[in-house]
Amino acid sequence: MDWGNVTAEDVVDALREVDWSTAPRPLAEFFSRFSLPRSYSRWNSRLKCNLYYYRTNYFLMILLVLGIGFCTRPLAVVAAVLTGISIAFLNDSFAVTFNERVTRTLRQFSPHLAAKMRPPITPVIRGGRPSSKRAIHICGKPRWMFVFFFLSGGCFLWFTSCSLLTVLSVFASGLLATILHASFRTPNLKARLNTYREEFRAVWRNYSEL
Repeated sequence: MDWGNVTAEDVVDALREVDWSTAPRPLAEFFSRFSLPRSYSRWNSRLKCNLYYYRTNYFLMILLVLGIGFCTRPLAVVAAVLTGISIAFLNDSFAVTFNERVTRTLRQFSPHLAAKMRPPITPVIRGGRPSSKRAIHICGKPRWMFVFFFLSGGCFLWFTSCSLLTVLSVFASGLLATILHASFRTPNLKARLNTYREEFRAVWRNYSEL
């Protein structure tokens, strides 16, 4: 993949649709090789490639920075967790997996209640095929309701536990650490092979929907 031709919007869409259930990359690989990008185009391609390949590592690193920054403020740590969950719900794979596990667990105690939490039937478009861009539901409710609920709870705890300046400074530290690592971490062969594998999966997914 030519990451120089990939826009930031494409990267965000890919992160939203990609499977986040994979384990983070090993630390030995995460901190192995660093170098200066030789040009702006190479830095741009490297940044997008690393953000996609090390997405789980960066997510955990930001949570770690937030935990360290608010280690003396338990409410702020809870706010960071709620905010992280609300962001995770924006990912399709995480939302679907979370819904399936909750429904499966609830079915063991109350099958009738679990049946009520099934998502609505997907509308059928011309040709008899369900729409590929169907809305994702969690426990029978639209996903945005859970995102709004957890994000609202996180924001409330943010502003009751610490000042806005403190929150912004800690968030900026986590984002800065992520950008610096993604800018100087040399993309390896595994990252390129993983990119080709994801491209094949996307093409095969679109082919199977025909």
